Amino acid sequence: MTLQSRLRRTLVGLFLATGFAAAGLGAPAFAAGPPVTVFAAASLKNAVDDVSAAYAVRTGGLARVSYGASSALARQIEQGAPADVFVSADTDWMDYLAQKKLIVDSSRRNLLTNHLALIAPATSQSQLKIGPGMPLAEALGADGRLSLAGPGVPAGKYAQASLTTLGVWDSVKDKVAPAENVRSALAFVAQGEAPFGIVYDTDAKVEPKVRIVGLFPDTSHPPILYPGAVVAASTNPEAARFLGFLRGHEAAAIFRKYGFIVLK
Repeated sequence: MTLQSRLRRTLVGLFLATGFAAAGLGAPAFAAGPPVTVFAAASLKNAVDDVSAAYAVRTGGLARVSYGASSALARQIEQGAPADVFVSADTDWMDYLAQKKLIVDSSRRNLLTNHLALIAPATSQSQLKIGPGMPLAEALGADGRLSLAGPGVPAGKYAQASLTTLGVWDSVKDKVAPAENVRSALAFVAQGEAPFGIVYDTDAKVEPKVRIVGLFPDTSHPPILYPGAVVAASTNPEAARFLGFLRGHEAAAIFRKYGFIVLK
């Protein structure tokens, strides 16, 4: 038995053990091709892990997923990293690759949207009503830091835009603790290293060590969109199939379970 076959059998076994078999998923509908390499925004990790497992059961195929900040992943693709599919947490970085003709334009689709949440450690009693002029700087105190994804990362850009719209950014910009990606920003708050953070609603929902203080108005920042596309350099015939699976009913149910809003 080849290494690929052993990996596929192991993944399918693990997936069945999680209970997806009880949901009525049957045998693979078609023969599996080569593994698909997917670059996906860090905020998608839990959901895309489950989607990849469902893909394995339905098709017999493997998806190898690398997670990170959309900005970092796009730069890696630009530098020749062997990705087949890219799923970004905003349109800017997909546009960046499109302008360089590094994605298949006809394959590009907006898959999901999300909400932006203010979070605190689960043990915190802090309360803040999100709105114009909210006293976030006062709530942080003299030494407290606001955990955000870095300024080039989509979650960080959305957070800064929202705080600017609400007239709060200037009062907190010197109190920001920038993180590599949104999951790192989440971890800072979960570990008690920051009293507040701003992440996606879906990130907060998968981390029991934080609680959601409130959601930012969707009108306070640009629309949060997750576009997906096939990478132009990919020669893997399974790339389009996996992207199609991401847009299908099974994947939609998984994304909704994690709190994402699925776009038609």
